[in-house]
Amino acid sequence: MSTLLDSYREHIVNAQKQPLFLLLIGFITSFVFIRFSVRMIRAQVRWWPGNVTPGGLHIHHMVFGLGFLLVGGMGVFAAYGTPPWIDWFGLLFGIGCGLVLDEFALILHLDDVYWSEQGRKSVDAVIFGILFTALLLIGYVPFGPLPGEDTRWGLISVISVNALASVITLLKGKVWTGLLGIMVPGLSWIGAIRLARPSSPWARWRYATRSRRRARALRRERLLHRRADRARTWLFDLIAGAPDKVPANHPAAHRVAERMAARASAHLDAHAARALARRQARLADRRSAAVAGAAAHQQPVEGAVGGVPSRSAGAQQRRRTVRAGRNRAYGVGPSGAERRPERHPHVRTRTRRIRR
Repeated sequence: MSTLLDSYREHIVNAQKQPLFLLLIGFITSFVFIRFSVRMIRAQVRWWPGNVTPGGLHIHHMVFGLGFLLVGGMGVFAAYGTPPWIDWFGLLFGIGCGLVLDEFALILHLDDVYWSEQGRKSVDAVIFGILFTALLLIGYVPFGPLPGEDTRWGLISVISVNALASVITLLKGKVWTGLLGIMVPGLSWIGAIRLARPSSPWARWRYATRSRRRARALRRERLLHRRADRARTWLFDLIAGAPDKVPANHPAAHRVAERMAARASAHLDAHAARALARRQARLADRRSAAVAGAAAHQQPVEGAVGGVPSRSAGAQQRRRTVRAGRNRAYGVGPSGAERRPERHPHVRTRTRRIRR
C-alpha cells in the first residue's frame, strides 16, 4: 500500500495530474453507477428507486449530466484553477461526462433508443472517452519511453506513427482495434496493415477495382469477424445489458417504418413535382410558340371587318365543292403552280377521303 501511495504522489500529485485523474475516476464511476441503475430499473427490482418522473415527465440522466458539466466547467474558471477547488470541479466534470455520454445515442438519433441496437453507440462513445482521458493522464505511450528520459524526438515520432496507424485502422472499420491501439501502439499498426472490412470507407475507396482483395476481405469477414462480433456483443451485453428484441408488430417498429416511408414518399413527391413543373413549362412554351406563329402567318384578307376575315366567295365555293363530292379545286398562282391553302406549322390536319 505504501508503494502504491508513493507512486501516486510521484506520478499524479507531483506531476499536477490529480484533477485529470479525478476526472477519469468520476467518468468511470458515474458510467458504472448509471448502468447499474438502469438495469435495476429495467428488471423492476422493488428495493431500487425508479425513474425520476416529476409530474409524469421522465427526466433522463443526461439532464443531470449537463448540470454537472456546467458546474464543473464554470467552477474551474470561477476558482482560477487553484487547488483544492480544481480537484473537486474536475471530479464533477468527469461525473457529467459519464452521464451525458451514456445517452450519446439518444442525442445522436433524437429518439429514445437506449435499449435498442442503436443504443450501443453510447457504449462506444464512453469507451472512447475513457481511453482518450487515460491517454492524456499517462502523457506518454504505454510500453514505450518513460518520462524524464532524453528521447523526446523518438517519443514524438512514435506518437505520430501510432496516431496515423490508429486513423487508418478506424477507416478500415476496425473500431476496437483502433481505439485500443491508442494505448497499445503495436495493436494499431497490425490493424493498419491487415485487410479492411468490406463495409468500411477504406474498402469503398481502395477495393472497388481490386476484385481479389475484396473477395479476400469478404471471406475473412465471414470467418473471423463474425466470431469477433459475437464476442463484442457478449461483452456489451455484460456491460450495458442486452437490447430489446423488437418484433415486427411492435409500435416502435411501426414508428421506424413510418419514418422511412415518409422520407421515401417525400423524395418521390418532390421528384413528381419537379417532373410536373417541367411538363407544364414545356406546354406553356408550345402554347406561346403557337400563338406567335399564328400571329406571324395571319394575313389580312378582302372583306375583313375589324381585322376578322369574313366568308369570301372562294371559301364558299370550296365548301360547296366538298359537299357535292367533287375534288377540291385549288387556285393557280401567277407562276402557274397550284396554290394550296396555308396550314399552321404546329397543327396537323387530317386528309378527308372523298368518295366519288
